[in-house]
Amino acid sequence: METSEEELFDSSILDDLDLAQSPVSFPNGISITRPGDLLSMRALRINDFERGHIELLGQLTNVADTTKEMFCEAFHTMKKCPRTYFITVVEDTSSGRIIASATMEVEQKLIRQCAIRGRIEDVVVNEEYRGKQLGKLLVATLLLLSEKLGCYKTTLECQEHNIPFYEKFGLVPHTEAYMVKRFRPK
Repeated sequence: METSEEELFDSSILDDLDLAQSPVSFPNGISITRPGDLLSMRALRINDFERGHIELLGQLTNVADTTKEMFCEAFHTMKKCPRTYFITVVEDTSSGRIIASATMEVEQKLIRQCAIRGRIEDVVVNEEYRGKQLGKLLVATLLLLSEKLGCYKTTLECQEHNIPFYEKFGLVPHTEAYMVKRFRPK
């Protein structure tokens, strides 16, 4: 049954992650359970289309013509793959808007004794909320979650000017080339 509060994954999995285990620190008591005044970190919900999730992603990449129906279909497709998709958002509870988001996908491998690996993508903070350490909090949270789930590694792709930001988390540039073939226009 679909409810407006239906989550992509159970947000309680975030509750026992310990930010003290992260190589980055957070001032002013910022935490997973208290990302800031009137802010809440949680799993993506089915009704986050109405809360501006797609518009937020538009600050990162092309989301043209994504309809509510498309969003809901993708949400349910991802939800059918438990322990695979961890889209984590920050909501401004005073406005009900999604103001930050990051995705971690967990991929089952046949190598390394059938291990799993994590991949972080689509890290975005609403331009009006940048500088409040929300992107830093999302990345730290997803890296801790990746470790908790047992991933043997977690990767992300980023623009070269963002490398120093991600290095703070212990991520290092790798020698493998990132290649892409697009089948639709950007």
